[in-house]
Amino acid sequence: MSDETFMREALAMAKLAAEAGEVPVGAVLVREGAVVGRGYNRPVTGKDPTAHAEVLALRDAAEHIGNYRLGECELYVTLEPCAMCAGAIMHARVSRVVFGAADPKSGACGSVVDLFAENRLNHHATVTGGVMAEEAASLLQEFFGARRKAMRHA
Repeated sequence: MSDETFMREALAMAKLAAEAGEVPVGAVLVREGAVVGRGYNRPVTGKDPTAHAEVLALRDAAEHIGNYRLGECELYVTLEPCAMCAGAIMHARVSRVVFGAADPKSGACGSVVDLFAENRLNHHATVTGGVMAEEAASLLQEFFGARRKAMRHA
């Protein structure tokens, strides 16, 4: 399976977020070539500031696997993780992070900070960015464009 295969799964999750009125970010956790956890943004509908796609995918995978340590797993997410999500990814010991679009406002994999490159932290996942970035960015642009348009007409 390729990075694009699993990123398509994450993009499908992002579309569910958009349908729910949430910022369209989706994530899947993969272990030994199989998806073991899924999540999409739900902080608004869940009234939970920690309900980012990555965190929900980590929770789902930990429940599925029966352990919060997810060392043999790879996380595919449509948007570069923020600092909160990067911290959760580190604590779960995820081995690799693959993201689509960069986040110049809050990305913690190199756009604003690079927590995975911080030597003083105890876990370092391998990070690959830009996988299907155009598709991921397009979902975000469409979502925010529609919101701006709705606000102008309100």
